[in-house]
Amino acid sequence: MLDSLRIAPRPLLNVIQGRPILAVFEVCLRCNSACGYCNLPLNVGRYEMTREEIRRVFTSLYEDGLRFVFVQGGEPLLRRDLPDILEDLIDMGFGLTLITNGTRFTPELVVRLAMLPLNISVSLDTLDRDRYRQIRGNDQLRQVLAGIDLLDGFPGPKYLTCVVSEVNRADVIDVVRFARTYGFMPVVVAYHWRVEQYGKEDLLLQYDRQAASRVFEQVLESGLVPRGYYRNYLRDNVRWLNGGSLERCDAGRYSIAIDASGNVAPCLALTHAGNLLESSLDQILARFDREAIRRCSDHSSCNVMCSRIVGSTLRHPVSALMTPTSVPSQESEAGW
Repeated sequence: MLDSLRIAPRPLLNVIQGRPILAVFEVCLRCNSACGYCNLPLNVGRYEMTREEIRRVFTSLYEDGLRFVFVQGGEPLLRRDLPDILEDLIDMGFGLTLITNGTRFTPELVVRLAMLPLNISVSLDTLDRDRYRQIRGNDQLRQVLAGIDLLDGFPGPKYLTCVVSEVNRADVIDVVRFARTYGFMPVVVAYHWRVEQYGKEDLLLQYDRQAASRVFEQVLESGLVPRGYYRNYLRDNVRWLNGGSLERCDAGRYSIAIDASGNVAPCLALTHAGNLLESSLDQILARFDREAIRRCSDHSSCNVMCSRIVGSTLRHPVSALMTPTSVPSQESEAGW
């Protein structure tokens, strides 16, 4: 994730002009989970671009200066041609992060993925089977843990993302320790609701903000998350949960969201402004509702990492450079 933004070549002109360099790509509009905090329009039979259409669209995006892609869904591993698509994007020159619920890894798939210059992010909110089912809607914890075991020797950066909700507040620090034990960088985020189509309102998951803030403070105090970007991100959540404001969101500026049909929006929470199979990126960018983006950012209603990571990295380059890209051994954790 962050390491791709740091080590890959940056399209300087896009940065100067405030144009996108990152795409959040929903490669698949199907999912095998039913997470309480997600209300993206999934599993409704929408069209998914073919591999050739994806190749054509992203060739044009590369020419437009984009260099980084977060590949997610839905659940991206449900797409049978996903490894081929990843290889195509890497051949074009994109830096990739694959974001998955971790339920669909196989030994054969992991071997193929390990051959690619790729980051992998797995979502895991709890180590308790019943609470996992409550949050994710399906009893799949055993599959996720099996997938994490398969990734033991994966050579690229690995991230484990935990979404804090009322159901798993007491489990978060254990998940963070688990991530460190298995060589994953822990990333802790807050559940948000009432953020247009991205934040489903689930009474079971809604928390008291002060109680959730204490969870993030506990993670900060543990020292299990490294200095640099990810520790700053924890502080951002503490500030937001205690009523403070966040720095501007860069959705539609440095990053865009693309669904598997080719529709483009400033981020996953906002309205589509055009389709890349029918319009150029410049035409679509001109249609973005910048006032809606500003309103969303000003209300600090969302701290989704994908829409803030580029701008935060550019605004805080020293902090970004301090951020490690892998989990060190216990002997080398001093100054982490």
